[in-house]
Amino acid sequence: MNRRQFITAVGCLVGGALTAETVVLRRRKTEFKSTMTTLFWVGEPSDAENAFIANDVSYWDKDWQLSYGGVDDPDRRKGYWPADFRPEENPFYVALPFGEFESTRGNNLKPDAQNIPWYAPGSSPLLKNHWVEIRLGDRTCCAQWQDVGPSEVDDFAFVFGSANDPRNTFDTKAGLDVSPAVWHYLGMKDNGITAWRFLNATDVPPGPWTEIVTTSGNNRLI
Repeated sequence: MNRRQFITAVGCLVGGALTAETVVLRRRKTEFKSTMTTLFWVGEPSDAENAFIANDVSYWDKDWQLSYGGVDDPDRRKGYWPADFRPEENPFYVALPFGEFESTRGNNLKPDAQNIPWYAPGSSPLLKNHWVEIRLGDRTCCAQWQDVGPSEVDDFAFVFGSANDPRNTFDTKAGLDVSPAVWHYLGMKDNGITAWRFLNATDVPPGPWTEIVTTSGNNRLI
């Protein structure tokens, strides 16, 4: 075997491995994964219960509270909506513990961002607004991915890979944060285990989560 044949053979092996990995990742995209689930909301103040992380900003939006239209107070509701205003963005939202950028500023992608099942060069936003289905007992709802957490920002193995448990070691070791609308729709009274999976936009069933659909792009610190 000459050098060119060797390089070609290695390339075929690597390509085969990458193809297999992509198939596995895409399959996992449609599988439910169970995790401890906690409540968070736009405008949530920082305190010991949320590791002193304020939610007036998000991973993708430095003006999240302004973009949303106000504080999404979980105790002041009008059905699934905040009681004091009509939100500008979808009140059904979640946070998952992976963000695609290398730092809190700028738009340089992490190397493993290319392994995201729906990755396409130049696509923006890549993760923000993607749909997630959440299940608790016989209740199921859909929501859009609008922030990164709880606590972690680089847990690719849990969000897209084979890890069943998140890397988060804070408090309840949650792997999913959900908004007040999701919390109330599922009938949650306290932190608990839910199951989640990604959905394509074309597979999202109609419901209160489609009354307002967030379409805004990244508004990060540069």
